[in-house]
Amino acid sequence: MMPRGERIPIAADHAGFEMKQKLVGVLRKLGYEPEDLGAKSLEPSDYPDYGHPVANAVSTGEVKRGVLLCGSGIGMDIVANRHPHVRAALAWNPEIAKLSRSHNDSNILVLPSRFMSADEAEQSLRIWLDTPFEGGRHERRVEKIDQEVE
Repeated sequence: MMPRGERIPIAADHAGFEMKQKLVGVLRKLGYEPEDLGAKSLEPSDYPDYGHPVANAVSTGEVKRGVLLCGSGIGMDIVANRHPHVRAALAWNPEIAKLSRSHNDSNILVLPSRFMSADEAEQSLRIWLDTPFEGGRHERRVEKIDQEVE
């Protein structure tokens, strides 16, 4: 488990805006330092504009973890995983969020705001934050992710 006070960038497009607002409050309540990178309203917006800054912060090591939201989660997941060393996981329920951490050492949680309730999103976030990477047989697999593709 990461220490409380950890800075966690969080961003969403217009579809994830309302859920993001709630999760910013959850992060604060849990003792984290959420960094809201937008969107700032329900005005239609493009998910790459918000996904890239969070993924870049994780990719460069500026932060250890981040959170992204969009309607289906798919767009944000694709954007984030284009960055080196990012392991963004699209989690549509708390069990998937937990497995993404324990087996895949995910460092960006992606939530599909149109396909889960606010309660499911909060549970997924809490579990994801508190679940450690198991290592062991999973470590070898995670190391292979950053290997060059031929």
